[in-house]
Amino acid sequence: MPSKLSRRLVLAALPTTLVVLATPAGAQSCCGPITPDGQRLVERLNASGVDRLWLPHEHVNWETGEGDTGPHARPATTHCSAFVASFAKQLGVYILRPPEHSPILLANAQMRWLVTDGGSAGWRRLPDSAAAQLSANQGNLVVAVYENPDRHRPGHIAFIRPGQPDAARLAADGPDVTQAGATNAIALPLRRAFSHHRGAWPGEIGYFEHAVAWSR
Repeated sequence: MPSKLSRRLVLAALPTTLVVLATPAGAQSCCGPITPDGQRLVERLNASGVDRLWLPHEHVNWETGEGDTGPHARPATTHCSAFVASFAKQLGVYILRPPEHSPILLANAQMRWLVTDGGSAGWRRLPDSAAAQLSANQGNLVVAVYENPDRHRPGHIAFIRPGQPDAARLAADGPDVTQAGATNAIALPLRRAFSHHRGAWPGEIGYFEHAVAWSR
């Protein structure tokens, strides 16, 4: 028979156990650990140079992001889709890009292409931002993309960064992204990244993943 002391020790431990079990799931990372391939993706995004290249309000070479002042240069507002096309190409992944489509309104065209033709090029649609974060953490190339319903106005596209937000942070602001756009950033919450496109957040943003051959 347990002694009075042992019974008191068991009873004293119960409140602590209950507190641990009652800890909200939202205080934990929503989407799994960052794998070695996910860390490789982080390093490549960090080294992309998008914070100093593909700058808004400059005409740029879509592939390098550097300013282009040649005789055929035309003013352009932002370069989100050009950055995505260039970075994906560097990783051996095809997404609609010049010369198959003009850099003008390319993000809208990329969204349509991902929906209609992306599957045959290895892209797969994801259901939500949590699935997008999980996929990026595993080292897949993941884009968040919005097609403007007015086809004469630009949409937006950005890369999901590997990260470990809790569920509350993910619901409030989405994953962090790396992007060119009205604001070029190595890391920016998705909600803020798409804030220049009214109506995009949260329900009109699509998420797509593509495997990366990191072993190469």
